Amino acid sequence: MENKIKGGIMGVCIGDALGVPVEFKDRDYLKRFPVNKMLEYMSWNQPKGTWSDDSSLTLCLAEELTKGYDLEKIGQSFVQWVKDGHWTAHGRLFDIGETTRHSIARLIKGESARFSGNIFEEDNGNGSLMRILPLAFYLENEEDIQKLYQTVKEVSSITHGHFRSVFACFIYVIFAIQLIKGKNKAESYEYMQNMVLEYADLQGFNPIEVELFQRILKNDISSYPEDEIRASGYVLHSLEASLWCFLNSENYSEAVLKAVNLGEDTDTTGAITGGLAGIYYGFENIPQEWIDELVRKNDIEKLCEKLDNKYS
Repeated sequence: MENKIKGGIMGVCIGDALGVPVEFKDRDYLKRFPVNKMLEYMSWNQPKGTWSDDSSLTLCLAEELTKGYDLEKIGQSFVQWVKDGHWTAHGRLFDIGETTRHSIARLIKGESARFSGNIFEEDNGNGSLMRILPLAFYLENEEDIQKLYQTVKEVSSITHGHFRSVFACFIYVIFAIQLIKGKNKAESYEYMQNMVLEYADLQGFNPIEVELFQRILKNDISSYPEDEIRASGYVLHSLEASLWCFLNSENYSEAVLKAVNLGEDTDTTGAITGGLAGIYYGFENIPQEWIDELVRKNDIEKLCEKLDNKYS
């Protein structure tokens, strides 16, 4: 499975790094000046190949999973990221979402990771979705859907505890697991829709909340025109945009460039899309030039090997 783990984790980091320089640019700007390679400075004034909080928290989670599953230790690795620059590109933090910041502040004060996350409707940014991918490798062979949902819920809720964020992560992880198992895009998508809707029904989840996901779960998100796809920092927009980019592309670079060029929250849409595309197309489909330009690529590769030794 090395190819898929390495493809997935590297896929997140490279999608993120492609998006960092143009974060907050709108779609019209990117239609005139599209991203087609690694850029530098601009939005965050960072060197080429620099990744942001999306990759940092993905790498924190991946590293903890190489030792097994311990929710409190995952929470503490997020604390290390904030306080000591653990798994940052250059040894210090330059980007953090408000909900994530508040939740990690609670962890720093000694709150358990089980209760640290924000739980209100306005706390549905994409800050847990952007880092959830490593759980797909950990949960690949989990037959108990209840346990699978519960684990996703726990890890999302370290920072984002509202149902909408948890449910978005659940959809993404179920879909990613099918890709890891070697199913094609259409099979993976259909399986995810059936499984998620059935589980939501069985659990009696709030139908108003589930209905918000109907473009993904009941329709085919890939069939919508681009101007109906948003790429803001709202978790539902991020999930829709990432699935749309992945389903409407033929290789890794097409998927992540499509994601970044949607504008708005470019690094996160790039990261979330990049994780799926990296798993599906494999590590060797990622352009070598981008891999070479990625900051700390050797550290990331070593971590991928450790994760692979644990879960393949």
